Amino acid sequence: MASFYGYEQFAGHWGENARLALDTIEMKPARGIPSWTCHPMDAPFIEEMIGRAPGDFRSDPDGVYIAFQQAIGTCYIDQYLAENVLSLSHGGFESDTPRSATTGAESIVRDGIEIDSPEAVVEHMERCVFPARKREIESFNSNDPALVAALVDGECALQKKLGHNILKGPYGGFFSFPCFQYYAYGYANYFMTYALYPEVIERDFAQQADLAALRNRAAARAIIDGGLPRLLRLDHDMADARGTLASTASLEKIWLPHFARAIRPLLDSAIRLIWHCDGNLMGLVPGLLEAGVGGFQGFQYEHGMDYERICRMTDRDGRPLLIIAGVSVTTTLPYGTREDVIAQMRRLVEHGPRRGLFLGASSSITPNTNRENIRTFIEGLEYYRHHKRD
Repeated sequence: MASFYGYEQFAGHWGENARLALDTIEMKPARGIPSWTCHPMDAPFIEEMIGRAPGDFRSDPDGVYIAFQQAIGTCYIDQYLAENVLSLSHGGFESDTPRSATTGAESIVRDGIEIDSPEAVVEHMERCVFPARKREIESFNSNDPALVAALVDGECALQKKLGHNILKGPYGGFFSFPCFQYYAYGYANYFMTYALYPEVIERDFAQQADLAALRNRAAARAIIDGGLPRLLRLDHDMADARGTLASTASLEKIWLPHFARAIRPLLDSAIRLIWHCDGNLMGLVPGLLEAGVGGFQGFQYEHGMDYERICRMTDRDGRPLLIIAGVSVTTTLPYGTREDVIAQMRRLVEHGPRRGLFLGASSSITPNTNRENIRTFIEGLEYYRHHKRD
């Protein structure tokens, strides 16, 4: 084992931006507002911004992506998405991108079972999913030192790539909780199953939580022993413009208790959990906070997410929330003016929490977004990194 394990090897070497991110995660007073990942899915724009030749991103996605994040002063990255940029062009998804259950697959087949009805979903869960997951639960060892070391080593490798002035926070492999399985079965068949066979869906949530609690014990140990930032962004889309994809009442009954049980090992280790918001999630916000969530990221304001109200809320222990405030990638950046971008950033700062605030975009910035607006957004990130609020 190396003489310095985990993030201990970076202690004393953090740059100004990484230190700003660390202070903000720890809810300390900070000189400015750190910026979260800026992720334009527009390789030519990224190349242009850092003076690289056309085609350089495709030949060296890691190098170009990291150089872009460094150049624009990004302070904190959790989800590392360099290769993701290449999946989408100005004409849409690349033609060779495989279609999935939620991106236009002509048919969905799982383990030889064609998923063409809610009954087929039930059959697949009972015949394939539940037995396989039961075996995984029985064999999973949360105390496996090799598993913990692999999680820590993976983060350290990415941190070294990013350099000392961008803080890499844990993401993939560091959390698990019960999720909707529309990604496996498609939206229509899954939610028909949810409506017609809620007992099967709850059995799935319960079993997912059993496994998640084991995984999260290992993840918590990796974060604590490895000295990683104690912040995890839980990322699962559960709402659209109308509200949650299933009724809030049903989620409170058959999902939230299992979600709360799954994340308990992380909360017991004083790891702050924040939730990524897509759509109008307001109906679920109180339940998430009661379960232990300590902040939010994203926000689709145009669909009813009340940013100002959320920023005034506290966690279940009465502590302020950590917020990653997002300039809208669905309205302001693609369709607004330069003045709209500036005004929205000012509003996010003025109404955000006094401590524990990051600035970013609400999600990935799609191709064909107004490039001048993106440049204005990046200028705003730079400004707020160096200016405190009154």
